Parts: sequence; C-alpha cells; structure tokens
Amino acid sequence: MTSISETYIENRERVQPDDTNNYGNAHGGNVVKWMDEVGAMSAMRHAGENCVTARINELNFTRPLPRGDICFIESYAYATGETSIRVRLTAYREDPQTGEREETTDSYFIFVAVDEENDPIPVPDLTADNERCQNLRDRALAGERHER
Repeated sequence: MTSISETYIENRERVQPDDTNNYGNAHGGNVVKWMDEVGAMSAMRHAGENCVTARINELNFTRPLPRGDICFIESYAYATGETSIRVRLTAYREDPQTGEREETTDSYFIFVAVDEENDPIPVPDLTADNERCQNLRDRALAGERHER
C-alpha cells in the first residue's frame, strides 16, 4: 500500500516564448499538459502501472502565468477507486529570482491504471499514514466537494 506522501511530486517548467499566447502568458493548454504529465507521475507512482487520464474536474485558471516565470506544479494522489486514482493538482507562477509564488491554476484529475492492452486494472488502497498526509487528503476532499 502506498502512502499519499509517496505520490507527492513537485515539478517546474520555465514559461518560454513558444509556450505563450499573444498576451505574453502561458497558453492554458500548455499549463494543462504540464499538469497532466505531473499528475500521471503521481498516479503511476501509486499504482506501479501505467495510468491514463480519464477525467479533469473543475479546471480553474485564476491568474496568468507570464513568459519568463516558472510554472511550479504540485501533485499528489489522495483517493482511489477500484481502478482509478484521484489526483490533486495546483499550479503556481514562481518568480525565478525571488521564488515568490502565486497560485494560477487548480484542478482534480482522475487517472485509470491500465495493462499492456490498455484495459483497466485494479489499484491498491492509498494510505494517509501521518498528519501531513491526512491534511493533504482532507484539503483535497474539501476542495473537491466545494467544486461540485
């Protein structure tokens, strides 16, 4: 059984000119792609198998991510179904000189573990074996309920 903390991943992408729209901010599609990739890593870390995106719930863009800034992404699995893994994802704009962060995007992704034929396969339960893990799970579940 995997702990929530074992699925926790942080990743960074520098927002390059090719990543931006005509306003000089990251294309929303690029941000979603980066979040999807990191979310899949969290899901696969838990499942120990390949995972594919099944659903994206309530993708919210709250502020732009300017060219030259860093897109900092936080991801962790917080709940499972029979073959699915629910992953909380948050993206931030990070100033490369100061490290100052502001939240830009948040969402809840659902991934499904698959075998070599891309058929769904069972995933193990996920544990919250310490206070930090329980807080992460509680925060994700509270936000998920709020979004519906």
